[in-house]
Amino acid sequence: QVQLVESGGGLVQPGGSLRLSCAISRFALVSSGIAWFRQAPGKAREGVSCIRGRGGSTYYADSLKGRFTISRDNAKNTVYLQMDSLSPEDTAVYYCAGDLPPFRRWDDSGEYEFWGQGTHVTVSS
Repeated sequence: QVQLVESGGGLVQPGGSLRLSCAISRFALVSSGIAWFRQAPGKAREGVSCIRGRGGSTYYADSLKGRFTISRDNAKNTVYLQMDSLSPEDTAVYYCAGDLPPFRRWDDSGEYEFWGQGTHVTVSS
């Protein structure tokens, strides 16, 4: 059974940082495509970032470049999302997703078979 378990969400003040973790139960996933999506209240789910391939190519939503950084630790079977300079607009439930097939769009949620349960991120003073 493939499992993705997110952690690291919480309440943070504007301008602060959080690091989300996605622990993956199957090693093969770590070398394939793992992505972060988010869904704010009343809004559609949107792609945040993705890391894929043995070389670890990374992709970001244009609006988030420079503030968010995705990485992975193959030894720990974990993918991370470092989020800096957070604003209230970043408030959402953040989901980890896998396994993105090769040559597919990373920001299309329909391409992912496995999802975590989500972790809440609230940015508020």
